[in-house]
Amino acid sequence: MIDNPHHLATPSGKPRARSFTIGFDGTPGPFNAITDVPGVAVGHATLISGDGPLVVGKGPVRTGVTAILPRLRAELATPVFARIFSQNGNGELTGSHIIEETGAFNFPITITNTHSCGVSRDGTLRWMNQVLPAAVDSAWGLPVAAETYDGFLNDINGHHLTSEHVAEALDAAASGPVEEGSVGGGTGMITFGFKAGSGTASRIVAWQGRTYTVGGFVQSNFGKRHNFTIRGLRAGSELTEPAIRETTSRAEKGSIIAVVATDAPFLPHQMKRLARRVPLGVAMTGGFGYHSSGDIFLAFSTANPAAARGLTGRIASADFIPDVDIDPFFDAVIQTVEESILNALVANHDMTGRDGNFVPALPKAWLKEKFG
Repeated sequence: MIDNPHHLATPSGKPRARSFTIGFDGTPGPFNAITDVPGVAVGHATLISGDGPLVVGKGPVRTGVTAILPRLRAELATPVFARIFSQNGNGELTGSHIIEETGAFNFPITITNTHSCGVSRDGTLRWMNQVLPAAVDSAWGLPVAAETYDGFLNDINGHHLTSEHVAEALDAAASGPVEEGSVGGGTGMITFGFKAGSGTASRIVAWQGRTYTVGGFVQSNFGKRHNFTIRGLRAGSELTEPAIRETTSRAEKGSIIAVVATDAPFLPHQMKRLARRVPLGVAMTGGFGYHSSGDIFLAFSTANPAAARGLTGRIASADFIPDVDIDPFFDAVIQTVEESILNALVANHDMTGRDGNFVPALPKAWLKEKFG
């Protein structure tokens, strides 16, 4: 799969980390994306408009929303076993209480900017009422919506994201290769002082003659330049330039949201164990969970749909891989998160936003010099 074009470039032709022959661990799936997990789909709505001084309510706008469907559209009412882990809770992920209480959730996941998280959540309910009205008829919905802060580049207090944009991302959700970088909820995001945003990767795990997929998706918006690390190379000290240009003060408001999906049969407590390994992948790139960073991670399994549905009056039975065999899946989580973050950085470009604030892309010439 080394020459797989989906591993080297995004659908729009932006380079991915593997195009620089960076040596990653593990075996990626066909798309090296969370969509390698059967039934999982991703869509984006991207909002970019305006330049110059900030005028609240008018722009400049550098934001968007990303939608992740954990099951096929017709099956979105069927729960998936899941759990969350908060490494540092300076952020938001709606639906977290019922996930911790019941070990499951249903409906799509959306990720956007901090001040549009509520719109994203409510827009998901509006969309579900249109595409699967029976799922919310005489019932409640508690969809997952998460956020990271894009106010350095975006008119975040202008509230430009609407329910229509959320529906656009949900309608666009598809399997196959996933666009990365400054798209969807990742449009205005920054990582290690470089332009970042949306990134994804996957790994194939063999167990007892079967193969399963672990996929990861990140909205990456964290980290300090001097900590930046690529496959063990402490790169931050070499990359003091190009620097961010701060026309207005840039307060430290970084975060990372990560979603891990798998088709391997695991129970909710095991999904918690997978979610707890996400910070290790973040740390591989130099993320240390600083005070203002919302580092919140969700892991779910698409296996055992009947058991997750839990119909009344019946014994529910679920298959699961025993805990003693879970280590290769821990490896896969860490590997996918690390590569997802680097893909978000590599598949990117310079961006100028509100008030002329400027964020450079990770230099491609430097990557080529170091990794080929």
